[in-house]
Amino acid sequence: MDEVQHSGRGGEREDGRAAAIRAEQGYVDRLYARLDVLRGRTSETLSAALGRGGGGGYAARTEREAQAEETARHMTRLNAVENGLCFGRIDLDGDGSASETLYIGRIGLRDEDHEPILIDWRAPAARPFYTASPTFPDGLVRRRHLHLRDRTVVDIDDEVFDLDGLTEDDRRGLVGEAALLAALNQGRTGRMGDIVATIQAEQDRVIRAGLPGALVVQGGPGTGKTVAALHRAAYLLYTHRRTLERRGVLVVGPNPTFLRYIGRVLPSLGETDVVVQTVGQLYPGVATADEDAPATTAVKGSLRMAAVLEAAVADRQRVPEEDLVVEVEGSELRVSHDMCRHLRDRARELGLAHNQARKLFVNEMLWELARAQDEWLEKSLRDAEALLEEAGQADQAGLSELEDPDTRLRSEEDTEYAREQLWADPAVRAAVDGLWPPLTPRQVVGDLLSDPDRLASAAAGAEQLSAGQGLTEDERRLLLRPADAPWTMGDVPLLDEAAELLGADSEERAREREARQQRQEAERKAQDVLEYIGTYETGMMVDSAAELTDRQEETSALTTADRAAADRTWAYGHVIVDEAQELSEMAWRTVMRRVPAKSLTVVGDLAQTGSAAGARSWEEALGRYVGGRLHEERLLVNYRTPAEIMAVAADVLARIAPELEVPESVREGGDAPRAVRVGGGGAVGEAAPEPEKAGGGLAERLPELVSADLAAIGEGRLAVITPATRHAEVAATLPDAAAGADPSALDSPVAVLTPTQSKGLEFDAVVIVDPACILAASASGGRDLYVAITRATRRLTVVHEGPLPDMLARLRAEDARPEAEKEREHA
Repeated sequence: MDEVQHSGRGGEREDGRAAAIRAEQGYVDRLYARLDVLRGRTSETLSAALGRGGGGGYAARTEREAQAEETARHMTRLNAVENGLCFGRIDLDGDGSASETLYIGRIGLRDEDHEPILIDWRAPAARPFYTASPTFPDGLVRRRHLHLRDRTVVDIDDEVFDLDGLTEDDRRGLVGEAALLAALNQGRTGRMGDIVATIQAEQDRVIRAGLPGALVVQGGPGTGKTVAALHRAAYLLYTHRRTLERRGVLVVGPNPTFLRYIGRVLPSLGETDVVVQTVGQLYPGVATADEDAPATTAVKGSLRMAAVLEAAVADRQRVPEEDLVVEVEGSELRVSHDMCRHLRDRARELGLAHNQARKLFVNEMLWELARAQDEWLEKSLRDAEALLEEAGQADQAGLSELEDPDTRLRSEEDTEYAREQLWADPAVRAAVDGLWPPLTPRQVVGDLLSDPDRLASAAAGAEQLSAGQGLTEDERRLLLRPADAPWTMGDVPLLDEAAELLGADSEERAREREARQQRQEAERKAQDVLEYIGTYETGMMVDSAAELTDRQEETSALTTADRAAADRTWAYGHVIVDEAQELSEMAWRTVMRRVPAKSLTVVGDLAQTGSAAGARSWEEALGRYVGGRLHEERLLVNYRTPAEIMAVAADVLARIAPELEVPESVREGGDAPRAVRVGGGGAVGEAAPEPEKAGGGLAERLPELVSADLAAIGEGRLAVITPATRHAEVAATLPDAAAGADPSALDSPVAVLTPTQSKGLEFDAVVIVDPACILAASASGGRDLYVAITRATRRLTVVHEGPLPDMLARLRAEDARPEAEKEREHA
């Protein structure tokens, strides 16, 4: 439930799913037909409003404009719901009579007889869709999620709250999680009933936890933590609508494939209120899935990088080694070294971000240069007077007033004018920029990671700032890279940190000014509407032009999600972080900036921490931000992974993290997990032989094994999980498979993934290639192997070339090597 499900569990269920999808498609077609009719009528109304004449005076003209604007907004709303018009339905308990079915969508629709055919998700009637939970069904028999692509129903998921309330046909047509829970519930032992009750109670505690503070959902594979957290988001969006609707919810996932899954599982979160991103997308303008080597990831993710970046920015605030000298139109303007230091220190003492403090520094430096120019001009004039006096021509030249040495020849207005003129001089601008340059986050981070001298200086500065917590020479070497290297996942928190240190640059300030001007103009128009039409005729009960403008913005083409995703400083009302154990210390700083209220749902499993910079405890990761407002819920029942596969995973976990608890698996049956040896290899942990030297073992046998497992699961999905160092090689042996964490992996029968790319996903069958190499790849190799094993829901095959790691001894061993090779080994 917490992972992507690819099911191929029998023809009868597939027939039931297909029939259910056909039925829902018919209803969805009816909804879109009605939407098209309303769009046509609204378009005609808008054209009529825009085509009316201009008579009637100012009030009538204002009324026509307001009507046209309101109609245009209505048209925008109708157009905005094209994608995901209907995303769910609820079947209400009929108390002995036929149950009532309501469809839930992004707007409300009525048919020609004014009967409701689609309920707006914000309407009271839609409340159970969000608030119902296993122990509090809120009058529901079933809740169904509809997954649409354009106008086509591509999938459905059911949640059943009262199995006895369904007809036999409905039971046969159950799909998704409901099908599994129904099967569990029909078990003949009392233990099965206890298991279902445990699952329901665990998840309900998560869904209904309070909004404030950080809720940590710690759960192993198959415990339903992700979907429980997403249902919690829907519950919070409904229960705390006024708090969250304007600010939105941010969902942070591990990779694009997982994000697509979230969009499929719970589209009812609504595109207008929820932003779904990876860590690699949290900085606007950057979207990366590239990863650094584990050792580099560990350094970039360390909290010490915050001090390194602070020192790197401070290094750009320079003082010349001697006096500052600038030549302007033949004059030599000089500002003393001490004055330059004074101006820099004064700007720093303001405590402002670099680009904001620069404004003071530039202004003060221009005044000093203007005064230097005044002094140069006065000196030039007095020198001229002295020459003329010698020639007896001072009075004729009008310089007699210079006889008083205290007379100031330049006024304050002259100096102010000179300051403005100096800033327009390229030499002056270059000199000032050289001391306190305008900077962007990309400049600071890019220069820092590509310049050994800058990095060494920043590391030394960080050591002073953070009481000796700088970077070693080896760590600095790990960070260095070419200047044109692409951004990685580890760079995004550094860019965000730099943005915080720098503040808005000139381009950002220009965008902010434009936004303020647009807002002021919108409020002016709103005031006109209120004055000449009144609140009743607007159809909105509002108290001010500002509130009316807020309402208009809510229905504009730009949704909350659109605005939030483009604004680095957006303050979300709630944040959900999935696979949260993978976030580094620096990534947590980035996330926490986006939720000032520190209202979070944190979902993860410490046993699956694969990142070298990931969490080892929730208190360590979150304690500094939320203090005593950290609450942990543990999910202990695994109803996805068969007990036979979980037993293998438990052996691995016992070796790598014996302090962590393995969730209890409630499913049994299926083929025993197996280990198949192919080709020839060395000792455990050694590099695998090159393909041409291995007798073609892996290249020859892997496609056969994949085909056999694919045939065994029927119409399910299979993942081949391989060490990152062998991904290209393995992918080449399976040319028809999807290779990588692209969302297309969800659509392909076979996907070739690394352990990191497979996080959060699950497949009917998994083939793990070279477990010894996975173990040896990094300090987190054991956790990566645990992740790989627990992606399988039905069938697990481990392919190895050398000896099998002893922690996998439980696997049923098969040797697919040629007999001659086996004999050579025994000999």
